[in-house]
Amino acid sequence: MDLNRISLKSLETLEFPKVLQRLAQYTAFSASRDLALALTPSADYHQVQTCLARTAEARHLLAIKPGFSVGDAHDVTAEVKQATMGTILTPDALLRIGDTLTSARVVRTTLLRLADQVPELAHVAQQMVECTALEHEITRCVDEHGNIPDRASPQLKKIREEIKVAHDRLLTRLNEMLGSATGRLAVQEPIITVREGRYVIPVKADFKGQIRGLVHDTSASGATLFIEPLAVVELNNQWRQLQIEEEKEVERILRHLSGSVGALASEISADVAALAEIDLALAKAKYADATKAIEPQVLDGQRPQPPNPRTRLTLLNARHPLLSGKVVPISVDLGDQFTVMVVTGPNTGGKTVALKTMGLLVLMAQAGLAIPADEGSGLRLFDHVLADIGDEQSIEQSLSTFSAHVSNIAEILHSATGRSLVLLDEIGAGTDPAEGSALARAILTHLLERDTLTVATTHSNELKAFAHITDRVENASVEFDPETLAPTYRLLVGLPGRSNALAIAEKLGLPKSITDTARRMLSPSEVQVEQLLATIQVERAEVEVRAAQIEERQAELQVLQRDLQDRLREIEEEKIEAAEQARRETLAELADLRTRIRELNAAIVARSMDRTQLVNAAQEVEAMRQDVMRRTPPSRHRRRTVLPSAEQSASFRPGSTVFVRHLRQTGELLGTPDAKGEVAVQLGSFKARVSVDDLEPRRHIPHHSGSETPRVGYIHENSSQGRSTVGLDLDLRGKRADEVIPKLDQYLNDAYLAGLPFVRVIHGKGTGALRQVVRQQLTGHPLVRTYATAPPQEGGEGVTIATLAQ
Repeated sequence: MDLNRISLKSLETLEFPKVLQRLAQYTAFSASRDLALALTPSADYHQVQTCLARTAEARHLLAIKPGFSVGDAHDVTAEVKQATMGTILTPDALLRIGDTLTSARVVRTTLLRLADQVPELAHVAQQMVECTALEHEITRCVDEHGNIPDRASPQLKKIREEIKVAHDRLLTRLNEMLGSATGRLAVQEPIITVREGRYVIPVKADFKGQIRGLVHDTSASGATLFIEPLAVVELNNQWRQLQIEEEKEVERILRHLSGSVGALASEISADVAALAEIDLALAKAKYADATKAIEPQVLDGQRPQPPNPRTRLTLLNARHPLLSGKVVPISVDLGDQFTVMVVTGPNTGGKTVALKTMGLLVLMAQAGLAIPADEGSGLRLFDHVLADIGDEQSIEQSLSTFSAHVSNIAEILHSATGRSLVLLDEIGAGTDPAEGSALARAILTHLLERDTLTVATTHSNELKAFAHITDRVENASVEFDPETLAPTYRLLVGLPGRSNALAIAEKLGLPKSITDTARRMLSPSEVQVEQLLATIQVERAEVEVRAAQIEERQAELQVLQRDLQDRLREIEEEKIEAAEQARRETLAELADLRTRIRELNAAIVARSMDRTQLVNAAQEVEAMRQDVMRRTPPSRHRRRTVLPSAEQSASFRPGSTVFVRHLRQTGELLGTPDAKGEVAVQLGSFKARVSVDDLEPRRHIPHHSGSETPRVGYIHENSSQGRSTVGLDLDLRGKRADEVIPKLDQYLNDAYLAGLPFVRVIHGKGTGALRQVVRQQLTGHPLVRTYATAPPQEGGEGVTIATLAQ
């Protein structure tokens, strides 16, 4: 934005510097404070968008990291410049530089880590240079109090150790002298003090000859001499000499550090500049939060965009940021249907505040600041915001109020373009009403022809009529309560305002007889217009009240609808939870059933049951299974049981091989199903009657020949994968512990029935947790004789080989 004289004056008129002063209060150090106070609006689209994006990112950053700041950063540009000229910096100056480098490193690291969330701030942080070596060197050589510690150099440490020794020797010798017989008589007080950097003792003037030495001072009365005894002169000399060496070594260290600072002057200055930019963004964010501001929508003023290419300023419930207490918001939409808006209404009604609010929020937005308004507010960028507001009378320049206003307006007209915003307060006032009104209409017509967005306030009825009959010019008013005769400060677009001068004058104490006389002097047309405006305002207020009531009712209905939806959701969740609870209980009973089956398998292997016991146990298990399945509730995750088809049932003939699901064993069918749908099955050495629904047909597996013990083979059948025999390997890698135990148990049972002599359980190495679960299950298992770790070439610790019982 080209800030010419009238533009700069408009910034003052609209109180933009006061906003900057409040913004500066949120900065953390002087460099960012200077940036805040020097902030100016910009008409460059990309610059404004970048500044607004930084403000928005800073608000997000403070939301996710509330304590984030630039730390102990300082504006050290002056100290750095001194270092480049060879000046030895003080420890405090170096400490400030070290703190600034630390802040730059921490801020840079944090923002780069969050680059995906705050890209613009991360871009600024990327410009920093981490001077880690110098930062660590300053931290090592200067402590937090600005002192040079012993660790700064080996030579400094050595000198200070020698100083301590020399100091102790000196004090010891002086204490010996004070404790001697001569000393007790000669000294005024048994104390040791310092004069001119050397240790002395106070000697009575009468005993001067008793203690030979150098007199460094006398008391005010002359009764006491401060003498450095000759016996300690050399010790004092050694102590002072070591102090001088210490000072030289400290100076050498500071010179070295200052030189390092000077060598990195450009890098440190870049860090300070970047920290100032980041802290300014943080200050904007804090100010935005304090004023409950939003990020305005900004469009490029040079490229009109749909849907409203003429729209230049939209403010929704905008508040003046400098007003305190309850602030009445205003809403305007300028530049779409009209270019010039004429605001009328009574004095003290808020016309000037409305003008200032519009202009100030535009300036804030174009300076990258969030604005105190509602979401949806926005603007096209203006090249100038030009304002003529307030009493411009100048005694020094011998200008009347009217003359001062006209001078300002002349400059405004010279600078205004089709991309400008012009704000004129009390246009045409201060002179003859007829001439002032004509001049005001001419000025507004000129601005209208330039397509300059303009808002003007007035009391002139001629301007109200001009706004009513002229295309792209609109009336507006500040609301006035006719009952209380007080302004409400609301801006009403589309309706001219009443001056209410007589009513206000009467309220302020003017005799009613005078105001009545004034009313009789008004022309009939003026009275009719005032009465018509009053009626329209009352009816509009009633419509707004009804609209507010309807909106409130709609809000109540929305709340009720949300409550109903929440309750329905809770009921559905309760139903699902009840079903899942029943399912969990059923699964627990199924687990008990599996345990019972394993016990039966173990008994079969150990041959500890006779045939009758086995049949009874099988029937017991079947009864348990059917009872559990009958009480199992449906679940959305439960797979449907596939019953045998008619073709399968026809294949259940005596002598055919079948698989009994609940027993997990394969046997031979001994007959046909009875009336109950049950059939006898030979399972190894015992028989059992089972339901035909619990059977699956199996391909016949021939018995082994030779000396091996005959066994019934076990072949898997799966509807999606076809038929396959039991493999030697069971891969459990990636399984959870609660999945491993049932899967391993079933596999061992299938492998035993298939006649496998051994199996390989693949569990992987990992942390060893899965291997431990597997081996705990194998230990004592009735179908496992022994187990061992696989050879290295077959998997080593990642595989366990289990030999099955015969």
